[in-house]
Amino acid sequence: MKISNVTVRRRLLVVMLLAIAGFAALSVRLAYVQLVQGGELADKAEDSWRRNIPFSAKRGEILDRNGIQLAYNISSPTVMAIPAQVKDAPRTARELSLHMDMSAERIEQLITKRELIVKLQPGGRKITPEKAQEIRNLSLPGIVVAEDNKRYYPFGTLAAHVLGFTGIDNQGLTGVELTYDQRLSGLNGSISFLSDAAGRLMPGSSDTFNQPRDGLSLQLTIDKQIQTIMERELEQAMLQHQPDSILAIAMDPATGEILGMASHPTYQPDLYREVPSEVYNRNLPIWMTYEPGSTFKIITLSAALEEGKVDLHNERFFDPGSIEVGGARLRCWKRGGHGSQTFLEVVENSCNPGFVTLGQRLGKEKLFDYIRDFGFGKKTGIDMGGEENGILFKLDRVGPVELATTAFGQGVSVTPIQQITAVSAAINGGTLYKPHVAKAWIDPVSGMTVEELEPEPVRRVISEETSRQVREALESVVAKGTGGNAFIDGYRVGGKTGTAQKVINGRYSPNEHIVSFIGFAPADDPKIVVYVAVDNPQGIQFGGVVAAPIVRNIMADSLVHMGVEPRQDQIGKEYKLNETPIVQVPNLVGKTVSELYEDLNMNFNLATAGTGKVVIRQAPEAGSRVERGSTIRVYLGAESDEEHEH
Repeated sequence: MKISNVTVRRRLLVVMLLAIAGFAALSVRLAYVQLVQGGELADKAEDSWRRNIPFSAKRGEILDRNGIQLAYNISSPTVMAIPAQVKDAPRTARELSLHMDMSAERIEQLITKRELIVKLQPGGRKITPEKAQEIRNLSLPGIVVAEDNKRYYPFGTLAAHVLGFTGIDNQGLTGVELTYDQRLSGLNGSISFLSDAAGRLMPGSSDTFNQPRDGLSLQLTIDKQIQTIMERELEQAMLQHQPDSILAIAMDPATGEILGMASHPTYQPDLYREVPSEVYNRNLPIWMTYEPGSTFKIITLSAALEEGKVDLHNERFFDPGSIEVGGARLRCWKRGGHGSQTFLEVVENSCNPGFVTLGQRLGKEKLFDYIRDFGFGKKTGIDMGGEENGILFKLDRVGPVELATTAFGQGVSVTPIQQITAVSAAINGGTLYKPHVAKAWIDPVSGMTVEELEPEPVRRVISEETSRQVREALESVVAKGTGGNAFIDGYRVGGKTGTAQKVINGRYSPNEHIVSFIGFAPADDPKIVVYVAVDNPQGIQFGGVVAAPIVRNIMADSLVHMGVEPRQDQIGKEYKLNETPIVQVPNLVGKTVSELYEDLNMNFNLATAGTGKVVIRQAPEAGSRVERGSTIRVYLGAESDEEHEH
């Protein structure tokens, strides 16, 4: 079929018009891409070319309540390689191996990887600033030293379970390092550069430094001096009593602030890998659960006083040595009982039958209402990980025997933090506070406080009048009762002993106990409350014998540190048979040998060291409180330290 010229011209015209339309559409699209999407696409292209060398933000410091550094950072750079920019891999590896704890073979394997950026680890990770400068001075192509830092704990094991520790990437792993990791960490920065797909530096490009944002510093409620005193006493107790473990907490009862918290076995945060994981993962003051024993009687006493179920001074109780409840005979710790006594003496003597009677007067509903109001049976909410709940009887399973044993602290399971928080409420005027270790957040540059963390009241549990009566009763326990070993001459001290059999394989062990003591001072206006629990001490296993002296020593030195002045209005101490009085150490410095015995009288034994004529030092220091008959060691020298030195 013959096609006419007209048809051909028409078809050519259509093709030409389609071509023009296509070209126009392509031009429009090109213009749109160039003019509208140009910036966005250029950014995407640059992102695909951009490589980042990280610069770690400085982790916020951790401070005690007085601003003393408990954890901070030290420079610890990391060596990295950009394989595509390495010029001579064998030579580079050899030179680096002379300055890093890595073989040249291993370094060469890393710097020849088909990756954009490689960390030369482990030998090039967290190195010293001196090593970092040596490597920079080599000026090796493709080798970069990135700024980094690692955590440093200047006081070793001090407050280890509170502070916790960080990992290789400075991330918090335990303690407050973990709890407050996000705010402590800050935001990392970087050095950015442009490279092609092979990692070669793009011609004409320049580096960009993205400034890291350092983390905030955390100020704790912990007092470094009180913490030091506490850990000193726990260490001595571990040596003296050889327990399975020991723990202590010090709290400001008026705020819920933790002044000190420690336990043994302990560890050094930056050497945590050298101890079993249960040592650093178990913060015993908030993790450990056990039957509290007689320290729990403070709760029963508070409830009975609040409900008007007892008159401590004018009502008497006869203790024959046991009480029969629901077919079970519950015995007092004293064989033969205490006989006729006031209910104040029931508290002083920690008489089990007397507290069973108070529990019966309250009834199970009312007693367990108070127990829960005091915070038992659930977490306190302290700002640390690993807290346990404790265990209470379900009310429908509480019969006469369960009610009776609960009243004197057996059959319930508590944590130390619950115990000290509840007792603080009983003595502070009646308000339960949420315990906490964080006090404030501080800007690391200006040093200004960014956020102050206020005390958090949970609920009122008892009245101020009831709280006053509880304080007075517990002061009498220390002056006249089972808590005598916590007595501090010149300070009004209240407290309560606790001795509880351990439950092993569902049965009470006849030979293993957890002994405890909780004490506070001054008794009329408490500034500090201290709780100590000792797990299975060897030898004598009574809270008043083992734990009370530890609490006494912690409180005595802490009160002096806190500036609490001694007074003369305390209840006089009644020393029992075979109980050793506490006396004050005189100042012997400057005394001659002949004058020493005039000052010591019969209160102390004397041990001397040195060959001089005058006392230049003494231990314990003047003003210390020790048992009568203790040994004072004096160091003899010339008439002054200066003469002695010459």
